[in-house]
Amino acid sequence: MTSLVELRVLEGPNLYFPRAAIKLTLDIGSIATAPTDRAVRFARRIGLRNARPGEPGTGFRQRFALRAVERLVRAVAAESGTARLALRVRSSSDANQVVVAFPWRNRERAEAMGKAVADVIDHLPSTDVDGLVSAAAARVAESPRGPVPQTITPKVPVVAVTGTNGKTTTSRMIAHIARGNGLRVGWSSTDGIYVDGELVEAGDYSGPSGAGRVLAHNVQLAVTETARGGILLKGIGLTRNDVSVVTNVTADHLGQQGIDTLDQLAEVKAVVPRITRRQGWAVLNADDPRVYAMRSVIVARPWVFSRDPDSPGLREVLGEGGRATTVIDGWLCVLQPGADPDPLIQLVDVPMTLAGLSRFNVENSLAAASASLAMGIPRDVVIEGLRTFRPDPKHNPGRMNFFTVPVPSGAVSVVMDLAHNEAGLEAMIEIMNGVRAPGRRLVLGLGAVGDRTDDLIEMLGEIGARDSDVVAIGHKQQYLRGRSVAELDALLRAGAARVGVTEIESYPTELECLAAMVAQAEPGDVVGLMCHAERQECYDWLATHGGTADTPETLAAKVRLATA
Repeated sequence: MTSLVELRVLEGPNLYFPRAAIKLTLDIGSIATAPTDRAVRFARRIGLRNARPGEPGTGFRQRFALRAVERLVRAVAAESGTARLALRVRSSSDANQVVVAFPWRNRERAEAMGKAVADVIDHLPSTDVDGLVSAAAARVAESPRGPVPQTITPKVPVVAVTGTNGKTTTSRMIAHIARGNGLRVGWSSTDGIYVDGELVEAGDYSGPSGAGRVLAHNVQLAVTETARGGILLKGIGLTRNDVSVVTNVTADHLGQQGIDTLDQLAEVKAVVPRITRRQGWAVLNADDPRVYAMRSVIVARPWVFSRDPDSPGLREVLGEGGRATTVIDGWLCVLQPGADPDPLIQLVDVPMTLAGLSRFNVENSLAAASASLAMGIPRDVVIEGLRTFRPDPKHNPGRMNFFTVPVPSGAVSVVMDLAHNEAGLEAMIEIMNGVRAPGRRLVLGLGAVGDRTDDLIEMLGEIGARDSDVVAIGHKQQYLRGRSVAELDALLRAGAARVGVTEIESYPTELECLAAMVAQAEPGDVVGLMCHAERQECYDWLATHGGTADTPETLAAKVRLATA
């Protein structure tokens, strides 16, 4: 079996370096199990002259293997003509695998070096150690140099938005505000590439290609939604950004691409503010400890946001000369060192916040206002943008969309949202409660995509069943991602059963689930649908059945009734 598990070319800033890099995943089993005398000879050949490898299969040998891989890469690089090489070596969740990363300037030669290192490890158990490294270095030296990195250095200002939840809404709000300032804005997202408010390329462009596609158009400002998958698989497509935003870090996509914990996920997200230019601003959530800790890796100026005006994070950043955005007496306010708070707008006048009841969208609004002001957009334009951005299909498709749908003897509210993880679902239920009239029910359509962990899918079932009055399952056929419908159904039901809910109807599609829930809803009920696969079909169904998108005035009336 070859030791080369994966060789990945990262085209731009990444988890390991702020520039293009090669990432190797290597199986170190041959080092871990090699006879002790051979391990000693190998150590001496690569420059570890006083190393004590330990016995095969022990923890000491595992630690030796990590050091040995690092020295092996350096030895091959040096003997093939690379005098200095930045290098990162990390253990992985698999004790027999390590991750090695190093920057590259010539693609083919860098790939050749990765393969040569793996070849040495492959032949370690049965071949003369001394000749292995020399032969590997010679192959690298003789290989073609190949192309150089194509990472783009932007010529227009760039706002880069990342985070587990809220990055799509926040990036859309920033783009909306900037357009209000007369700028031709391009932005990339999970829905596609938009230029000046028009969709020009459909598809998921939250990866590295999205930034390049936006900049290929004649824009004056680029807003890029940056997801963790693109950072891990290809790197970021730009060398830098002018303003970065990190909304939060919560459990999602764990167990994929070697990211198993929230701390590891936060490290991936931190790549975005890490490449914000020195004179730019890194906008960070002071209420999220992992996001707030990213101040330690940035060279940009910090601008934090918090719903709590007495947050220690705000005081600390202001004391260091940074800026902050918060909520004081119901007003969204900007704070600067040595100055009185600047009240921009009351939360009741920001439609996305549901009069301040939606905590997540209060944070998204704080983040969007901070980033817009950091870009130099005038104060009055930012205020108008916050006032006119609405939770409807036109401004924020697929994210917290509110509708009123007629039913016999009255009407029901319908809320559609992606809600693809625990925090997202809790936020969706929060806003459903925000418009529920006294004595009325929450009717929830659950769903999950197949590439989440069993625990996360079960937790969605538990949260949905616990916090709603009626729950159903609407499956996402296009997003099974290796699972069967039956498997997803069983996991969601298992979660619901933990809170005593066992009577659950299942529907093969989101659309059928929506139709069934509206059919059983009573006047004043709130129907919620976790919608990902059939957004437009659900919009069309609602329109056909007399549904209309709620205006800010309608939403305000629903909130007043709910809190009466």
